[in-house]
Amino acid sequence: MADETENQENETTDEATAPPTRGGGRSLMLVFVSVVVLLETGMFFFLVPSADEVSALAEARLISSVQQEEVTSTEQALDEDLVKEFNLGMYGETFSPNQTERVYRVELDLFGTCRQKNLTEMESEFSEKQGRLRHEIRMIIRNSDLAELKENNLGLLQRRILRTCNHLLEDALLLSIGFKSYELTEQ
Repeated sequence: MADETENQENETTDEATAPPTRGGGRSLMLVFVSVVVLLETGMFFFLVPSADEVSALAEARLISSVQQEEVTSTEQALDEDLVKEFNLGMYGETFSPNQTERVYRVELDLFGTCRQKNLTEMESEFSEKQGRLRHEIRMIIRNSDLAELKENNLGLLQRRILRTCNHLLEDALLLSIGFKSYELTEQ
């Protein structure tokens, strides 16, 4: 029993020398955890978007991507319908019109217009049928009246050349015919 009384005295002296804690560490820990939980909850409610906001954002992105695709497809369609020039070559013909004895020389540099989407087809057909096209154009020039070959009457010559070229090509690829240069001289 003496040992028990000694142990009790030692415990009382140890308690007297130890500083009083009063549960302050636990309460400080509890306050810290509570603040962290409250901060996380507040961040969740204020920073994380709601389901409606997420769906609205996704819908806006979808609409903008569809509009962008429409603009791209419209630009491509416009590019395909863009009119380009195609060189048909230079022609120089000496001829004598019907019912005259005078000799004239016509020199012209022809171009045609076609759509961008038809340009490669036009190039391939022109290379295949270049001889026939040149021959027909030369025949149109030679068979024209002098009045048709004067510069103020070239519309008829243009229409004839256009009709003949589109007839020889598989499809009507040419939209119009023009002259880069044109000269009619009497020799």
